[in-house]
Amino acid sequence: MRHMAFDRPVLRRTRGLLFWRLLGTGRGTSMTLGADLRRWALLAVWRDERALEEFLARSPIPARWRREAVETWHVRLAPIASRGRWNGVEPFTPVAGGCGGPRARAPAGPAGGPVAVLTRASIRPSRLVAFYRSVPAVDRSLRAQDGCLASIGLGEWPLARQATFSLWRDAAAVRAFAYDGRPHREVVERVRAHDWYAEELFARFIPYASAGTWDGADPLARTVPGP
Repeated sequence: MRHMAFDRPVLRRTRGLLFWRLLGTGRGTSMTLGADLRRWALLAVWRDERALEEFLARSPIPARWRREAVETWHVRLAPIASRGRWNGVEPFTPVAGGCGGPRARAPAGPAGGPVAVLTRASIRPSRLVAFYRSVPAVDRSLRAQDGCLASIGLGEWPLARQATFSLWRDAAAVRAFAYDGRPHREVVERVRAHDWYAEELFARFIPYASAGTWDGADPLARTVPGP
């Protein structure tokens, strides 16, 4: 937990790191009030693949992960769609598959392969109670969704700044959860009608490499190569 503070100066000085967030995690598959104090995440946007490789090889942060962590999982993502802002910033620039740099290794589209989804919201204080009352039904629906490979709730600040990260078999599975599932659809309608969020972001990605394990296995082991 102390490194949530101590790692920040190191990350600010890291070359090629364009946007980053240190994130805590929840105990469930979506946003919950409970926190898992043993599991943490780093979301990072890199200038290019070389900057990422240098960070992994030389920075004291991943060196400590290798030394201290019981389990680590790493995924590389190419953004294919993004709308909204994160603290006033648009961190993800969608690119066409095969357009140079690391994205050249990504497939041309998500239709036939796995998709990663990141949602992030800054919840208005007056809407916190309504928001967390809506979470259990969505969480149950997510657990029952056939095409969801893995998911987790994330947070950069307790209660009010929350996010989810999920991996899906394909784009059709994402659409089935978002539009066919009644609990999720009803929450989205309430969000729009009652203006729950001060800021929000929704992004989709193509996972093009993964390594390590998440709860004992790599959820993308059969679908994408290692880095």
